[in-house]
Amino acid sequence: MAVRPHIVDRVRIDSPISATLVAWGNAWLGGHVSLEHALDRVEREAGPQVVAADDVETPLLAYLVDRRIEGLDAFRLALPIPGDPLGLTGPPAFNGAAIDAGQAAVAVLPGRCLGLVPSADRRGSSYSGIRWTVAEASAVPPDVPSLAEAEQALRTAMMAATEALLGVGGPAQGFPAPDTLDRAGDALAPGYPGRAHRVGALAARLSVALRLADERGLTSGQVAARGQALRDLDRAVRRARVAAHNAIVESQV
Repeated sequence: MAVRPHIVDRVRIDSPISATLVAWGNAWLGGHVSLEHALDRVEREAGPQVVAADDVETPLLAYLVDRRIEGLDAFRLALPIPGDPLGLTGPPAFNGAAIDAGQAAVAVLPGRCLGLVPSADRRGSSYSGIRWTVAEASAVPPDVPSLAEAEQALRTAMMAATEALLGVGGPAQGFPAPDTLDRAGDALAPGYPGRAHRVGALAARLSVALRLADERGLTSGQVAARGQALRDLDRAVRRARVAAHNAIVESQV
């Protein structure tokens, strides 16, 4: 399968509604916030939200209540791209939809998992929200790095990318200044370990830096050197974000 241009993948993962649902959904399931608080935080991210399952649309609130009654006890984050299905374990139909979206949330229930894939939901001129499409997902745990592994890999990739970018002649060198990245914030919710907050915040800021990276005015050779450094960092950023968002689940195992 051909890998799409890297910048497309960066833009998609910077629309973090799946990460927001995973973080605040886990905070609710862990008793750290109320369902109403979690839902308010999710809707502030992207507007009103509905869930489509078996050709029936249900408000997200009602869907979560019903799944909780069935035993829903955790959410996991997936941030896949073509050639790197990070956080996915099948089946192919769910994997394909999640890769197309660049993200998904996986709801963990007793003996099974459900995949929720987001898409823009626009109705008329004033309604803008999210429509989650539900698909059966494999109950096999994904092969993702631990939080400690992801943090080390992220810092290593960040240093390597910085050296590579500083060594490329031409305009727009290095990363944006720290104050440029303040809006990235920390997407995690109450109940997560301190290390997860730290790794998640760093990954969010680096994700913004990747999006802002500029190739204008560079030669083809400079673009190639810069692109490889950014691809390596993007891979580490996605793994760090997944590890951070799944940390509250792993700490309960």
